[in-house]
Amino acid sequence: MITDRLARALDDRLRLSPIARRALAKVFPDHWSFMLGELALYSFVALVLTGVYLTFFFEASSADRVYHGDYAPLDGATTSAAYASTVRLSWDVRAGLLIRQTHHWAALVFAAAILLHLSRIFFTGAFRKPRELNWLIGVTMLALALANGFTGYSMPDDLLSGLGLRIIVSVVESIPLVGAWLASLALGGEFPSDVMIPRLYVSHVLLVPAVLVVLISLHLGILIRQKHSQFPGPGRTEHNVVGSRLWPSYTLRSLALFAWVLAVLFALGGLVQINPVWMYGPFQPAQATSPAQPDWYVAWGDGALRLFPPWEFRIAGHLVPAPFLPGVVLGGVTFLALYAWPFAERLRTKDRRQHHLLDRPRDHPARTGIGVAALTFYAVLVVAAGDDILARLLRLPVYDLLSVLRVLVLVLPVLAGLLAFLLARALRRGDAAGVGALTRADLRRCAPRPAGPSEGGDGPGGQETPAVDRPGDRIEMWPEGDAWHWRYRDDAGRLVVTGNRAVLSRQEADSAARLAYPGVDRIVVPGPPPAAPAGPIRTALRRWGRTMAAGSLLLAAIVDRRRDRQRQERERADDTATAEDAGSSGDGRT
Repeated sequence: MITDRLARALDDRLRLSPIARRALAKVFPDHWSFMLGELALYSFVALVLTGVYLTFFFEASSADRVYHGDYAPLDGATTSAAYASTVRLSWDVRAGLLIRQTHHWAALVFAAAILLHLSRIFFTGAFRKPRELNWLIGVTMLALALANGFTGYSMPDDLLSGLGLRIIVSVVESIPLVGAWLASLALGGEFPSDVMIPRLYVSHVLLVPAVLVVLISLHLGILIRQKHSQFPGPGRTEHNVVGSRLWPSYTLRSLALFAWVLAVLFALGGLVQINPVWMYGPFQPAQATSPAQPDWYVAWGDGALRLFPPWEFRIAGHLVPAPFLPGVVLGGVTFLALYAWPFAERLRTKDRRQHHLLDRPRDHPARTGIGVAALTFYAVLVVAAGDDILARLLRLPVYDLLSVLRVLVLVLPVLAGLLAFLLARALRRGDAAGVGALTRADLRRCAPRPAGPSEGGDGPGGQETPAVDRPGDRIEMWPEGDAWHWRYRDDAGRLVVTGNRAVLSRQEADSAARLAYPGVDRIVVPGPPPAAPAGPIRTALRRWGRTMAAGSLLLAAIVDRRRDRQRQERERADDTATAEDAGSSGDGRT
């Protein structure tokens, strides 16, 4: 009762009920992959909740402290205040280790969920118009998640995190002209500085989370404002969304996911040890620990530094150190390519339409191959970040393992991308529902063949030419004037169904055909053949026919006009005779 009255009072003053009804009636697709974004959101919520608890006990300072606590090996040792408070939080604070490890696991899951979400968007083409802005926001959130994870990883001031921070500082200092200035500006002096940990703390708990909150709000606002994308299927078009309403079904499903995320994260925090800083010891600039590897979301950068040859060169007299290419250039090119991909694909395909139906990965083999190759490349770099651990487990010399990984990082992405491209083509051209259902004939058909005069292969709209020796159904598209037409043809059943309307571009014809007949090959065929040029006799007959038609029309017009005149004359004569008869009758009565 009290809640109902409060809601009515707020609605009387703010008029929120119409907005709430529209929001609660919004429809969301039911596919599981759309929950990856919510997985990232709920991991961020877990990060905030556990992070608030940790701020009550962590001391962000480089000042000397004498540790006294339950961890006997460090009892009485002098360390930095940051390291001492982290060990005390892990051993002496009730539930401190549980919250700290849950926080760390939540950071790992947060970065992984963002990466998986971006991969789903990439392989399904959800970055296309009108969702380019949300793609840019998502890529920015990925960069901020990596940066914030690294700052949080570096704050305890243990030997492992200090070594990683030293590597990042060296990468920044390798930037010609401005590198040393940027590193000094960020750290407040030469590494390690007294204000280094306080600055990392402010960035980790205030600046980056505030930006993330703004970007998440923008991301969700744009998602609500725009119509949600969905996979093609029965009843699904570019103009509707088929799924569950926000209230109550989707809300209950989302809350269940939130509960599972919290349960799994706290289970990991309580049962799976991660980042035991008390085993590494406090950071000392003159010491290092091995074997050592960072968290997976920044391990690709460490792997690139380990695999790249120690090349140094000079530009205009300025030395470019060895970490510049694998550390700065590779990371910059990676995120620049992510930011530019939607616009580069639109420039290549000339497709400027709005898309609300998603692609299957098989629908764009080239995009699928490039994506798989990129993911394989960075996966090899992540493995290379643990080369010392692998060398010890495999009992191999570490330099021999580095040589193998250098070959793999160049060869394996090409092979994986080519395999993904061929499998996507086979799935698109065949009738298999998945990779496991592919046959040898399907794989043979996916081999590249020279295109004929009317077969363009993978065109701007993603159309492909089916095998010449494959009988069966297909979609045929052809231009006619400024418009495009399409028809469904089944040679076995002798069935031809022509689309009921013309469209203005090849992409629109491809989209309409794919919606009506999903999974059927689409090819471009020549349009109706032009009429044969007329000979002299045919030309003379056409001119004579046009002359006779014009003469017939003129004669008919003359005859009709003459008949009209005769009718008018008869009507006037009848009127005159009627008037005379009426005058004669009047004279006789008088």
